[in-house]
Amino acid sequence: MRVGRLAGAVALCVLLFAQGPAAEERRIVLAASAGLSETGFLGYLLPRFSLKTGIRVTPTVLEEGIQVDVVLGPADVVRDGRAAFRGGKTVYAVRVAEGGAADPAHAKRFVDWLLSKVGQRTVESYRANGRQAYLAAAGAKTKKARARPTGDLARGEKLSFLHCGRCHVIGPRNRMGGLGSTPSFALLKTLNDWELRFRGFYLLNPHPSFTQIPDTTEPFDESRPPPIVPLEITLEDLDAIMAYVATIEPAKLGAVRAR
Repeated sequence: MRVGRLAGAVALCVLLFAQGPAAEERRIVLAASAGLSETGFLGYLLPRFSLKTGIRVTPTVLEEGIQVDVVLGPADVVRDGRAAFRGGKTVYAVRVAEGGAADPAHAKRFVDWLLSKVGQRTVESYRANGRQAYLAAAGAKTKKARARPTGDLARGEKLSFLHCGRCHVIGPRNRMGGLGSTPSFALLKTLNDWELRFRGFYLLNPHPSFTQIPDTTEPFDESRPPPIVPLEITLEDLDAIMAYVATIEPAKLGAVRAR
């Protein structure tokens, strides 16, 4: 009798031991922006996912350098994420994190659930102080954040006034300078493709006729000398100029009055 009980106890221990690690593996760590935790939203959302799937979610604050399985936050922070829901003017995006410790399939299941009809209804059913806090936004387009130029900003400012200031109004310091036929830097910043225009300015007329960038532009044609004093800069100089231009506020263009 004792032998039978002992064998049963051993079998039970073996069963529990075998199930323990499997249960622990059905966990993921979710890094979310602080605001989502402070409103109590995650405390409402995550248990409902766990009840549906059996996958437990441990939330943490979204910070750089931490190892997590899923990231959830404003779309301009969670780059390459998929739009999940909207709170006010902010679109929140979600994606599976790279290098997570948990089974990637569990992380993917959370993302798929959040973007599903059930997940979207769960998002919209949350109330903060009796009011709906978030709206479903699965499938909405998110704007990709532009990487900020990394050149020497101070050097870029100096080079902009030195070289570009011969024709363009750069800022208040030379607001009475420049040529009337050339747009100011602030005006150029209002264009959607301003970064492309500045980065490739040496390809746009009239710049090719007087601009030289080593290992990038062709030498001047000896039979057609530059019409003005040549502009000679390096790609490093261009990076610096781009860093400075990124700090310039676009011009505020007023509405055109009908005549």
